[in-house]
Amino acid sequence: MTSLRFALAAAVLAAAVPSAHAQGTYPDHPVRIVLPFGAGGVADITTRIVADALGKELNQRFIVENTPGAGGIAAARAVTSSSPDGYTLALFSNGTAISVPLFKSLPFDPVKDFTPVSSMGYFDFVVGTNASSPYKTMGDVLKAARDNPGKLNIGTINVGSSQNLSAELLKSAANINFTIVPYRNSPEVIVGLLRDDIQVMIDNYSAMKAALSDNKITAVASTGAKRSAVLPDVPTVEESGVKDYDVVSWNALFAPAGTPPAVVNRLNAALRKVLADPDVKKRALDLGIEARASSPEEIGQRLKDDIAKWSAVIERANIPKQ
Repeated sequence: MTSLRFALAAAVLAAAVPSAHAQGTYPDHPVRIVLPFGAGGVADITTRIVADALGKELNQRFIVENTPGAGGIAAARAVTSSSPDGYTLALFSNGTAISVPLFKSLPFDPVKDFTPVSSMGYFDFVVGTNASSPYKTMGDVLKAARDNPGKLNIGTINVGSSQNLSAELLKSAANINFTIVPYRNSPEVIVGLLRDDIQVMIDNYSAMKAALSDNKITAVASTGAKRSAVLPDVPTVEESGVKDYDVVSWNALFAPAGTPPAVVNRLNAALRKVLADPDVKKRALDLGIEARASSPEEIGQRLKDDIAKWSAVIERANIPKQ
């Protein structure tokens, strides 16, 4: 019996060793990060900066794979169909949270089908006006909307985007009425503003950076709870009189559900280190992004909270489900 017990114990130990070894040496081959966005955008550039730093930290290639598509469906499928071993990761964003209430049905559940790893960066949006217009402050914008309900035009990219819903939230939070004009992309929004087709725009700092530098656009507010690190002299929407207005978007890495905790922890530790690197932080800030890691629990809760937040905004705005 003693010999049998020793044999069983040895067998259990032998079975456990490969698994422990695999997790201990992770990653031992290239890792894919699947993005629901095309190449060249803020999320893509940021992810490539972080992927390069992760590769140096963990001595392995991190490959960014662009898989754009409505609702992030194609990207999510690419990840959920992969083994939960940490070698295929998903980029989630505020847009992921918006997709849940925006679509009639999704073939994936971002909460149940994925395991959070860490945030990569946070960024708010900029409220901008034509520099030659009479709207020099957020107070001017709010007054114009109150004095002439429905007459002020605010431009954003497509309906259901984070920028578009930021404008919808502004309507309800400030109790004002204005017309939201959707465009296909950020350059078209900027052209619309400079042609006076719209009086205000809401978009990423990176999309507006050149026009801001050329003094063609005036930044009248930022959308976060605190002032943007890249525009510290610009007040927030809340500072300008809209109570509890807070819109901060984010990017984060998630893994398929069932990914071993040891792998998640190793990735999280590596992200904490590379996102604290001064060079990475500076490159991200040039895009208007605050590079910052989180615990898996923190970013997982942020996803749940934002799903609830944007569900309410979409319902109030009567935005039809796609």
